[in-house]
Amino acid sequence: MPATSRLATILSADVVGYSHLLGADEKSTLILAAASRLAADRSGYPGLIKAGEEGALERLKTIRREMVDPKIAEHRGRILKTASDGMLVGFPGPVEAVRCAVEMQRAVAERNAKVAADRRITFRVGVNLEGVATAEAANIGARLRALAEPGGVCVSRAVRELIRGKLPYAFEDIGEHSVDKTTAPVHAYAMSRDGVVSSPSVAAPPPPAPVRGWMGPRSAVVAASIAITIGIWTVAWWSWLGGNPSTAPIQALVEANPQASRAINSATDKVAQAQLAKAQAPSPSIIVLPFANLSNNPDQEYFADGITEGLTADLSRIPGSLVVARNTAFSYKGNPVDAEQVARELDVRYVLAGGVRRDDEGVRLNAQMIDVQTGTMSWTEQFHTDRARFAEVHKEIVVRVAQALDLEPAEASAVGIEPSRGDPDARDLIMRGWAWSNRPYSAPTWLEAQHAFEQALEIDPGSVEARIGLARALAGKLAEGWGSSAQQDPMRAERLLREVMERDATRPAAHFTMGVLRRMQNRLTEARSEFETTIALDPNDARALYHLGVTLMFLGYPEAGIPHIQNAVRRDPHDPNIATLYWALGTCHLLLGQADEAIEFLAKARAANSRLWFPHLYLAGAFGLRDNIDEARAALAQSIKLNPTVSSLSRMRAYNAWITNSDHWALQEKTLNVGLRRAGLPDD
Repeated sequence: MPATSRLATILSADVVGYSHLLGADEKSTLILAAASRLAADRSGYPGLIKAGEEGALERLKTIRREMVDPKIAEHRGRILKTASDGMLVGFPGPVEAVRCAVEMQRAVAERNAKVAADRRITFRVGVNLEGVATAEAANIGARLRALAEPGGVCVSRAVRELIRGKLPYAFEDIGEHSVDKTTAPVHAYAMSRDGVVSSPSVAAPPPPAPVRGWMGPRSAVVAASIAITIGIWTVAWWSWLGGNPSTAPIQALVEANPQASRAINSATDKVAQAQLAKAQAPSPSIIVLPFANLSNNPDQEYFADGITEGLTADLSRIPGSLVVARNTAFSYKGNPVDAEQVARELDVRYVLAGGVRRDDEGVRLNAQMIDVQTGTMSWTEQFHTDRARFAEVHKEIVVRVAQALDLEPAEASAVGIEPSRGDPDARDLIMRGWAWSNRPYSAPTWLEAQHAFEQALEIDPGSVEARIGLARALAGKLAEGWGSSAQQDPMRAERLLREVMERDATRPAAHFTMGVLRRMQNRLTEARSEFETTIALDPNDARALYHLGVTLMFLGYPEAGIPHIQNAVRRDPHDPNIATLYWALGTCHLLLGQADEAIEFLAKARAANSRLWFPHLYLAGAFGLRDNIDEARAALAQSIKLNPTVSSLSRMRAYNAWITNSDHWALQEKTLNVGLRRAGLPDD
């Protein structure tokens, strides 16, 4: 059965009306919720619940038992948490989640048609991808929930793209909506209650059988969050409260029952402690050191490197893990390393290492994983296989690592990856292509990569990996200015990526490459959606984290971009291009008017690569903003020496189309440009 990942989709539910009926008083809302649990548990306090509320709770329980829970089970959902006023449910992916939400809404609407208006229970649903920033995803999910009308469904742009063509639902573009001051606005798509009722019914498919070959759909591993709100509009509750928003009746009831109050406070404390412990629990952290080439042939180096990169990529998709990026891992290649020293430098617990020998007799591979915290070998094993079955060995190593990381058994056996199948010669060329792609950037290396992927596609026309690799090579050449055709290459790359996504929308590399294309085209909102999808599929993709943070910055939301860039630095501290990450962090702080923090990061960027012109330019702006004029002028002079093209603000705008976004430019005018003018940079 195809693999699925833990908590691929999160469904959250609460009850509309709690705060409203209690005068929007959150404390009393909590008291009422806890009191409801006491009553439901027959703990001796039925007097806390009036007849009207008790009836509403019973109706809610009935709907859950007869409609909600069966729909969740039918669409392969798993209830993770319940409370008197809500629930959390996990799904394998956004298709299952959205289909469940719509079918559930339809069933509830049909039921409500036969129920008096004052006794109806109504839901509203929001769907959002969840990546590394769980708190941010929860905030966005709550915002989407609020945007959905009772009986309707609201999804983010990324979710809409992932279900496009897979579900016959008509969502209306309702534009961008603010979340909070630290989170960028979310672009939302909504389906009204009438749209839900009139949409075609889509039954959940039977559990998928194993699929082989290009045309088979992979199981979704997208992390998404669904927020469902149960709306209760009952005359009984209003009559109990007398239509008065005062919370005095609730407070009086609690004061009259000290035992109930103690029970409520104790339960609340336990919930808070459990949530805090979960939030503070460290993620399993690991680095895959470059596997040694044990063959006598140096030409087999690419094969050993390919194994390292493949294991890193697949382990990155284990939910909740922290995997050091490929670039940092390869900074140790060719040097004698001590596992304990590496783990201490990178603040990780586990080190995976090994070696591989490939010859005419097949492939021999040894792997061992060290738990540096305990100083013990978590496991070690040797494998002997042929080229055709090597993918199965790769999968087994990933599963063994997942088990060693103390994941649940279901997670260890299904970490979101499947053995790569296809022609062994094509796979070999794909590994060569990625080896060329990972060399220092140059036009010849990108061309070699392109040729390798094209040859692989000729041998195996159905190869997903060859399509992604070829699209990446074309996009990379364009980004560096080495493309042979500024029109044909982007069109070809996009066509290749569309072919991949139509058959398998769960490939993070495809979404990342599409995001790069969209950024180059200055289609930043679309680029943001692609990078968010990448991170939902692979929370450890440092490049996607960096690009998402920078894209948010250019969209005018530097504060929202900072945590993503910080996560990129955490996962790839030895990135050869670390200067650009420090520059991005410094620029975000600078746009927020935080000159001291900006100078700290921009100085790191300059120290990491003094040949780059833009850290000098932005340092000039930061020094100027802080009225350090001499240092500002020196930095500006160095920037112009390295890149004479950017010798004025108008030329700066012409050089980089991304900064011309109105929201970004408005921030730049109040911060960076002020400092640059003080440093002596003219407007024209």
